[in-house]
Amino acid sequence: MPKGVYIHIPFCNHICHYCDFNKVFLKGQPVEEYLSALDKEMALTFAASPASKVETIFIGGGTPTALSEKQLESLLTIIRKHIQTEADYEFTVEANPNDLSKEKLSIMRTNGVNRLSIGVQTFSPPLLKIIGRTHTNNDVYQSIALAKEIGFNNISIDLMYGLPNQSMKDVRHSLSEFFSLNIEHCSAYSLIVEPKTVFYNLMRQGRLLLPKEDVEADMYEEIMAEMTANGFHQYEISNYAKQGYESRHNLLYWDNKEYYGFGAGAHSYIENKRRSNIGPVNQYMKSLQGDKLPIRQELVLTEQEKMEEEMFLGLRKTSGVDINKFQQKFNISPLEKYKEEILQLEKKHLIQIINNQIQLTKQGRLLGNEVFQAFLN
Repeated sequence: MPKGVYIHIPFCNHICHYCDFNKVFLKGQPVEEYLSALDKEMALTFAASPASKVETIFIGGGTPTALSEKQLESLLTIIRKHIQTEADYEFTVEANPNDLSKEKLSIMRTNGVNRLSIGVQTFSPPLLKIIGRTHTNNDVYQSIALAKEIGFNNISIDLMYGLPNQSMKDVRHSLSEFFSLNIEHCSAYSLIVEPKTVFYNLMRQGRLLLPKEDVEADMYEEIMAEMTANGFHQYEISNYAKQGYESRHNLLYWDNKEYYGFGAGAHSYIENKRRSNIGPVNQYMKSLQGDKLPIRQELVLTEQEKMEEEMFLGLRKTSGVDINKFQQKFNISPLEKYKEEILQLEKKHLIQIINNQIQLTKQGRLLGNEVFQAFLN
């Protein structure tokens, strides 16, 4: 039975140049109607697939904190109406630094939110402008200080590397600023230029100046080294935490466990089926005017596909894939199922087997996609 819930809020006050998530400009959007549709989708879903108490809730976007205080209160009331949590739960909301007023933070805390994931990306003002971000460094400092004052003690920020015109000096400066914030978690992602983004159009025109691959690899190695030196352990390819502050919701994905997904374009994994919802907001809402779930696509996983996912998702974690758990789940050892693949990857020094765990080596983390591809049929 799913132990996690993801809720998608597709509205943004501003569209960043690298973002390919399902999102629309907030102005003029039917937000209240969208929240009513979410309410109905949850009711229909839980009627068909009843939930026990969940361990994690994650509200992502878009920008959930772009909602007004009244809208945010409505969203959280809907969630509390439909979802019961375990006593020791994690409830994360994604946020922009310039959206986090004292009122919104208080509303979230009062309604059970206990973790914030704040999109910072860089502490370089020129780079913020290049990537289309509208916040300032002062917004970051002030919002985090305010969140701590309200009672949040589990705060994460996102950083990015491999950005246009970014230097190693920029990366080191952002890391230094992150460490000075005295918060618990950081996700550090390399830029991937996706279709239907501003950056993609600039790249096609030859106007996007990105660091070379070896420079980007150096940036990643610098991040890994500095995180370790400052007491943050790398528990996944792109994620670093103080002990005990790992993202439980994201670990649920990487452990290949089931979860509910609600909202336009949201994904679910329920009863051995991977689902994706209708993406356009108006079509999503229209589909819920009857009693039909807004499913765009549904795939029943074969045993082969489940084993593939177990490998490439599990290998994202630095702890890797547990050989015994894999065997218990699929009645075959991964060492037997993927004998040739593992042998070849070991020869290339991309994976290693330690304490009955198949793990990426340091070199394997740099070439993760090559490793994951080896397990896909």
